[in-house]
Amino acid sequence: MSKRMRLLCLLPLLAACSVTGAGLIPNFHIDITNDAAAPAAAAAPSNAGPSNAGPSTPLREQGPEELAIWRSASFRRQFVESYSAESEIEPKLTTPERDLMQKVYDLMTAEKPAEALKALQSASGDSVSAVIDFTIGNIHFQQERLEEAATAYNTAVAKFPKFRRAWRNLALVLVRQAEYVPAIDAFTRVLGLGGVDSTTYGLLGFSYSNIDAHLSAETAYRMAVLMDSQLLDWQLGLARSLFKQERFAEAAALCTPLVRRDPDRGDFWMLQANAYLGLGNAEKAAENLEMVDRLGQSTAESLNTLGDIYVNDELFDLAVGAYLRAIDAGQPTPDRAMRACRVLIRRGALSETHSLVDAIQLSYGPKLDDKQKKDLLHLRSSLAMAEGAGEEEAKVLAEIVALDPLDGGALIQLGQYNQRTGNVEQAAFYYERAANIPEYEADAKQAHGQLLVTERKYREALPLLKRAQALKPRDALSQRIEQVERLAGGR
Repeated sequence: MSKRMRLLCLLPLLAACSVTGAGLIPNFHIDITNDAAAPAAAAAPSNAGPSNAGPSTPLREQGPEELAIWRSASFRRQFVESYSAESEIEPKLTTPERDLMQKVYDLMTAEKPAEALKALQSASGDSVSAVIDFTIGNIHFQQERLEEAATAYNTAVAKFPKFRRAWRNLALVLVRQAEYVPAIDAFTRVLGLGGVDSTTYGLLGFSYSNIDAHLSAETAYRMAVLMDSQLLDWQLGLARSLFKQERFAEAAALCTPLVRRDPDRGDFWMLQANAYLGLGNAEKAAENLEMVDRLGQSTAESLNTLGDIYVNDELFDLAVGAYLRAIDAGQPTPDRAMRACRVLIRRGALSETHSLVDAIQLSYGPKLDDKQKKDLLHLRSSLAMAEGAGEEEAKVLAEIVALDPLDGGALIQLGQYNQRTGNVEQAAFYYERAANIPEYEADAKQAHGQLLVTERKYREALPLLKRAQALKPRDALSQRIEQVERLAGGR
């Protein structure tokens, strides 16, 4: 039996090593369940808040370790087969090197990779065949020593530039390291040397996607799907590349067979939801997001997006329910929920806002920093004002000022409250305090001037109003000043 045939006969044994003991193939654990795609899903971060017409959930990019390809049987088989040489694109071995490789394969079959590596390293050097360096790289790769593997593969291709197996495994390592530009170069070399297979095209598409070359990613993913229609990674990657190109209708359509094939994959539902949002179909997007929630795969961001949709449809009870679940899902800060509260107050959903404000206090109370505490008090103040609960409003505003004496907005609101209740001197006091804060001076002086006008103190009001106009010119205030000047001249 020829030496090559003996090596090929060892492949089933090598494959068995990937299952037991140290193994030849790394046990790459992949979790492609969505995080709102986060999941694997959405588009751009929803920074505009619930009042926007087109809410969306950020599209979390998959990490290279999340691809199911690493644990698939076909990948393991292809990797094991990389030990077998192809003469046209393979460096030559001397007789001593062949004997060494036979010894290495025997050690690997016996699950002794450390001894195999030691034997290879003792023989390595500039003059030995690139196969030795390549095999060193394989052992490092299997042991998850990616830097050492990349170094060995680079040495192999430097010695023998047409070494296709080495280029391919180098590309795999580079993807694992998220080094996508050099990975693209390595995969391109593989293709140029005739290495055409679904894994090469699929990971090439994945690499292009991660440098935002989405048209190239689409092309590569289509080739991968053509060669392996069963692996969902490539179909999902294709759908994402279409989504990133804002070809929302195509992305949504491509997701339909994916969710039918595996309806428990929340990232499929989430990506389609975001495609629907891109098409302006919020109703279908909400259906998908509810499905993600029923699967138990929602994240804080996906639930906030669902809440935004419901706010836009004025379904405030459903919106608050989604926002509350977002808090329960582990939303790290209350800022997103507070932003939702401000929109709900503007929409007049006061009882629903109370529920959300109370949940924020309960969930984040001990962890709130001073700014967040103040923001929460402002929300309570706005609620009290909207409900006509003047005393409660004044109480909350006083808490804000106690927490931050330089909160000019709260000082002006306290002045307005005292003005409404007839306490003119106290109102003027708060306006004067606010006017000492540069960013609030214009609004405070205007409010104080208006107070003096209501008291018919026109000459005293004019300098305040003119100063306010100089700081922040406004047409309405200019007209008001002219009216006050006429009133002052007539006295």
